[in-house]
Parts: sequence; structure tokens; C-alpha cells
Amino acid sequence: MNNTDATGGAHAARPEDAVRRWRGLADASVLLDGFHAIKHALRFGARVPVALTSDRPGVLALADDLAPDVRDALGALLVDVPDERLRALVPRLHPTAVAALAERPSRADNLEALGRMPRSTPVVVLDDPRNLGNAGAVIRLAAGFGATGVVTTGTLDPWHPTVVRGGAGLHFATAVERMDVTELPPGPVFALDAEGEDIRGLKLPDDAVLAFGSERSGLSAELRRRADHLVALPMRPQVSSYNLATSVGMTLFHWSAGRPPGSEA
Repeated sequence: MNNTDATGGAHAARPEDAVRRWRGLADASVLLDGFHAIKHALRFGARVPVALTSDRPGVLALADDLAPDVRDALGALLVDVPDERLRALVPRLHPTAVAALAERPSRADNLEALGRMPRSTPVVVLDDPRNLGNAGAVIRLAAGFGATGVVTTGTLDPWHPTVVRGGAGLHFATAVERMDVTELPPGPVFALDAEGEDIRGLKLPDDAVLAFGSERSGLSAELRRRADHLVALPMRPQVSSYNLATSVGMTLFHWSAGRPPGSEA
């Protein structure tokens, strides 16, 4: 990885300069809260102009142990600041005592990635999700399976700090955007619904758009009309539903099970 690209070429050595830079960038940047979020962001090419810690030796020891591939880039970024100053900037500080700000990928680039065909991996759609933590967990799952991206409809911001925290910084490993149902990426829409066809009898194509309803009310009428197929996960009678992230994980595993072992997304 090119360390200049990863860090944006900006490193403030003095704590007061770094804190000033943080305050100037915070409102327009993505908060990366904790070591793992920063690790993943750097690993997948995020531009990170500032990173603060109250425990530089501890953070670099974590990097040596868990992520030597980003250790140099992280070391060039980290600025030690007193713990109380860091907590004034990040009140809910991660136990690893490190936080950073990253540039959000451009919407145009994400839409291009989501709309590109042919596509070798599915897009996940969360139809009007309500739970920020669930949305983050889904993005983490999608990145792990190499999905093309995650689209949310409705009012939830998929780049909300709580979602990014739940996604462990893996927003930068896949295309994450909010869109209207009428704007969904191309490809056959397989919508998860209890009344649908058992997924075990289906092969999900690589260009599928996999749609999941909200935790509370399921699929919207608009998404249901847009669907090409209604698909059901196997579930014991009298069990009402699965957690959203669990449903996404089961569906992506079913898709991936049809691919040759070791195939790359």
C-alpha cells in the first residue's frame, strides 16, 4: 500500500495542530472509532488525514500483532494527545484509545460500482432499516463475502458513526449508499419474504440484488412490487423471524456455496 495515498499526505506532528485539524474536518468526515475500524479503512484504501490516540505504544503494538500490513501507514498518522482531550473530541472512545477521520468515498464512484454490469457478486439492499447496529453488522458481512455493495432505502444514513462502528470500518471495502427503490442497481431482485420460495431450491445468480425488509415491518409495498422473486429462509414453525444481519449472512452463504471453493469475488 502507498502510505501517502492512505494517509492523504497529511500528518500533524504536534498535538495542538492535530486537534485543530480534527475540529476543522470532523463535520465532513467519517469517524473511525477504534483500532479495527482504522485498520480496515487503511487496508482498503481510505484517505485518512488525521488519527489521534492517548496510547500510541499500545496502538502500534496492536498493529504489530494484528495488522503489520498497515503498521507503517498507521505509525505515520498517529498523534499522541492527552486522554481528556481525545475524549472531548470522541466522547464514546473505543477501548483501544484511538480514533481517526476519513474522507467518505464519492457518491458518484459508489453509484458507478453498484451499476456496473456484468457483476460478479450480489448487491445487498436493506429496505428502510431502523437499527443502526444491524446495518453496520450487515455491511461487515457484505464486505466479508465480497459483495459489490450495500444499499439502504429510507431515512437511515448508512454512514452514521454508529453504523460505521458496527461495520468495523469495512464501509471502505464495499460500495455503501442510500438510494430510492426506483434507483436500485440493475440485476434480478430476490426479496426475502416468509411467503416466498424456499431458498434451498434456488441458485442465486452473481448479479442478484438481494433485498431484506426492515426489522419491524418487513418489505415495503414498493420493494415488493419491484421484486422479481420472493425467497424464504428455512425457519421452524412459530419462530417469527431472524435478526436482519443473520438473514443477510444466511443468504450470502447460500449464494457463495454455489461458487467454486477459493474463487475470488
